[in-house]
Amino acid sequence: MTESPALPALWPAPVAPGAVDATVTVPGSKSVTNRGLVLAALSSEPGWLRRPLRSRDTLLMAEALRALGVGIEETASSSSAGTSGGEAWRIIPAGLHGPATVDVGNAGTVMRFLPPVATLADGPIRFDGDPRSYERPLGGVINALRALGARIDDDNRGALPMTVFGGGALEGGAVEIDASSSSQFVSALLLSAPRFNQGVEVRHVGAALPSMPHIRMTVDMLRSVGAQVDTPEAGGEPNVWRVTPGALLGRDLVVEPDLSNAQPFLAAALVTGGRVTIPDWPEHTTQPGDALREIFTTMGGSCELTDRGLTFTGSGRVHGIDVDLSEVGELTPGIAAVAALADSPSTLRGVAHLRLHETDRLAALTKELNELGGDVTETADGLHIRPRPLHGGIFHTYEDHRLATAAAIIGLAVEGVEVENVATTAKTLPDFPALWTEMLDPTSPAARRA
Repeated sequence: MTESPALPALWPAPVAPGAVDATVTVPGSKSVTNRGLVLAALSSEPGWLRRPLRSRDTLLMAEALRALGVGIEETASSSSAGTSGGEAWRIIPAGLHGPATVDVGNAGTVMRFLPPVATLADGPIRFDGDPRSYERPLGGVINALRALGARIDDDNRGALPMTVFGGGALEGGAVEIDASSSSQFVSALLLSAPRFNQGVEVRHVGAALPSMPHIRMTVDMLRSVGAQVDTPEAGGEPNVWRVTPGALLGRDLVVEPDLSNAQPFLAAALVTGGRVTIPDWPEHTTQPGDALREIFTTMGGSCELTDRGLTFTGSGRVHGIDVDLSEVGELTPGIAAVAALADSPSTLRGVAHLRLHETDRLAALTKELNELGGDVTETADGLHIRPRPLHGGIFHTYEDHRLATAAAIIGLAVEGVEVENVATTAKTLPDFPALWTEMLDPTSPAARRA
């Protein structure tokens, strides 16, 4: 990937010159890429990831697995198995070993998915990351691994930094876990469970689980590489997942576009009364971002899914919405931005867990939208947004990629919005500023010709 030009500390969010009319190719899914990397690393034979996302979070995952001894070769991919070429990573499993140090950055998938992998390594694995990573919930994973036989030194913080003393294997078995702060706690244990001596039985105890689509994604991907998984949806006990021990198969996986990262571009069609097409939108998927079709249609647009992809068309009006986002919490910042530009109030519910994400997203959205003239109230589990005329100003992002893209959405309709540290979008969406300006430029290749 060529190095992008340096971005200004304050990025002037471009105002839409009119209704957008563009095709935007969105890079691969972070959630699929990082799960695919972990499963391929634990497989009994080499595998391929085609069209993987290359971003900070996925490169941190790849480097961490390399540090544990996994081979990851990056190549150009020829057309095969339904692909049309592009980048491909060949993953070559090996005996996991330490000592090693893993930099998690501020990636929830890395800090949560890799400690169970580290228990299977031979030697100590040190986990460290950005300052914010020390504040993010990890105790559920740490306590569960200890209950399953792991030795971990975290100075009793229940958080990073920490060291996992891998013994080359983990006994596994039954464990209870409170995953109400992050569904990644469940996914973390399930992904490595086929390699545990007894597999695993994960029983969630506590408040309702957020982001269930991500757990369904984990289960589907486990099954695709040969794992046997029993789930509540398949007639099992509520809130209980069982994975049988066994070898995982090497696969050739084509990574879907990241549908959550398509959100700002679809929002642009809604806000400007325009039209945006996202190529290769899957007909069936476990990605939470697929919910945008229904949510943004309710807020005033329409969509059509064809062999070419998803085309979303705005009506020229943006309506408020009352919606439970508990299963799709990562979409909240973008929906809040659209709601601030709507013609009626909105209530976003079921997302109290967002206080524990890259930043406290509820507090950050409330503060930043209100400082632009908005009227946003933080509730116990979400936001209430009453649209008001907005004005320009600095929109702080708190090193949170979804805050930055939310600010860009506001900037479509409000002059003078300056996005602080827009470069943080590289966490999951490389080259976002370039993609955004190309979408708005009627002379760019992305724009449709009349």
